[in-house]
Amino acid sequence: MIWNQVYDPLGSLALSTLFAAIPVAVMLVGLGFLHMKAHYAALSGLVAALVIAVLVFGMPAEKAGLAAVYGAAYGLAPIGWIVLNIIFLHRLTEENGSFRILQRSIASVTDDRRLQLLLIAFSFGAFFEGAAGFGTPVAVTGAILIGLGFSPLAASGLALIANTAPVAYGALGAPVIALAAVTGLDLISLSAMIGRQLPFFSVLVPFWLIWAFAGFRGMAEIWPAILVCGVSFAIPQFLVSNFHGPWLVDVIAAIVSMVALVLFLKVWRPRRVWTSTALAGREEAEAASAAAASGRAEEARKEIGINGGAAAATIDRAALVRAWLPWGILTVFVFFWGTPFVKQALDGLSSFRIPISGLHNEVVKVPPVVAEAHAEPAVYVLNYLSMTGTGILAAAIIGGLLMGYGPLKLVELYGKTIWRVRFSLATIALMLGLGYLTRYSGLDATLGLAFAHTGVLYPLFGTLLGWLGVALTGSDTASNVLFGGLQKITSQQLGLSPILMASANSSGGVMGKMIDAQSIVVASTATGWKDGEGPILRYVFFHSIALAVLVGLLVMLQAYVAPFTHMVVK
Repeated sequence: MIWNQVYDPLGSLALSTLFAAIPVAVMLVGLGFLHMKAHYAALSGLVAALVIAVLVFGMPAEKAGLAAVYGAAYGLAPIGWIVLNIIFLHRLTEENGSFRILQRSIASVTDDRRLQLLLIAFSFGAFFEGAAGFGTPVAVTGAILIGLGFSPLAASGLALIANTAPVAYGALGAPVIALAAVTGLDLISLSAMIGRQLPFFSVLVPFWLIWAFAGFRGMAEIWPAILVCGVSFAIPQFLVSNFHGPWLVDVIAAIVSMVALVLFLKVWRPRRVWTSTALAGREEAEAASAAAASGRAEEARKEIGINGGAAAATIDRAALVRAWLPWGILTVFVFFWGTPFVKQALDGLSSFRIPISGLHNEVVKVPPVVAEAHAEPAVYVLNYLSMTGTGILAAAIIGGLLMGYGPLKLVELYGKTIWRVRFSLATIALMLGLGYLTRYSGLDATLGLAFAHTGVLYPLFGTLLGWLGVALTGSDTASNVLFGGLQKITSQQLGLSPILMASANSSGGVMGKMIDAQSIVVASTATGWKDGEGPILRYVFFHSIALAVLVGLLVMLQAYVAPFTHMVVK
């Protein structure tokens, strides 16, 4: 049975928009204000969407249920498949102690606190954002910074500020993959467009990070190192995102940035070595108080082999190679898994296309959302061999065997990993179910028609919408799922590039990562700062909104002002 979408079922666009916003509002309020667990909040939003879609917008209940199941299936494979297997690899490195060696090797490069921030919070954090995402970078870098003697406020707040520019390509490109899924836009085009927005901020954020820590003078003293760090990240970020795809952008850029910075520090040193671990300016007293209240710093320093702020331990070269080997294998596997030749070959062996009976070509988008009415396809494509997660699993198994794990131990740890991430997988499935339901029911179209009324300022407000989505959901992936379709529809209504605005949702969203509740709790927990969430939020909020506005202004330039308009992917 064919069903035509209805965008103003109540005869009042304002009232219809209010109802269309209820599912998203239910989920965001549950996460941001009621402090519900993410999977419960996502489930609440999905239930609300089913009720609104069926009872208000008139979508047949069977089609609504199929749309939700279709989205949930996509959430589990390929996105959940990526998360599961990368966490499995991370768990293997933790179990055999090689992860501890990685910590020590990075912390031993320099005694200057500002340079340690660049290396650990920005470059190394970006590596873990690219490889795992989902709070891992903040937890890892926050713990390392505490181990080096940074105060809890400095360790937490600075780790959050640093974990911004890489977020759009986090977890091996999961946010961009989800954005392409819910919008129907070309994955490589979205990857390229985001890669023409964020490199500006990959250069800016390291300067911003050191300014937030050491003040303008402290930043100016090490500007050559900051520039090397930022530019060596931004250039690979642009090249990989534009000429390969979203999967390895952060991993490759982070490795290049770390190597470039380490090599640069072999030939350059600042005139003054900054040894203070407290924030410059008015936050210093609060940071010092927090450090005194926390008993974690000295304990953490001992845990990773740091004595009095200087790297005292000598790391065996062979052990260091073994510690980095699994991540090197991961990089190689995922890189080749993403090449067109390999993907096409694996697709030929394992591709299944499953039309969703009762939904496929039975939901019709109609004007004014589209120029001409057309049916929406609904085909679930399962490429179990060519999925990025399968490449990660292969890398994890090989890496695990080389680390000395037996087959039975690998199976045991994999089972434990599944249990560990069960709620994360459920959250991903529920959020994708919500995103697909809003798309097929036309709820996102109604919201998009309302947002179109912001007119010429929409590039700025659309970018801030992405920021708000991440701030409240804690995930660039979730924000893209919720608002990606809306960005596409609104941009089409206003005559803007849907590639530009869908990308702006992701690029603006990364700046909301530092103020979302999940990240702040992770930072507070990793640094051992009980009840530190309030001070952390107050410290990072200005940085978050200021950087989000700057992204919005860049998008405005790309939308309207030459030569920036030539950067937009056609």
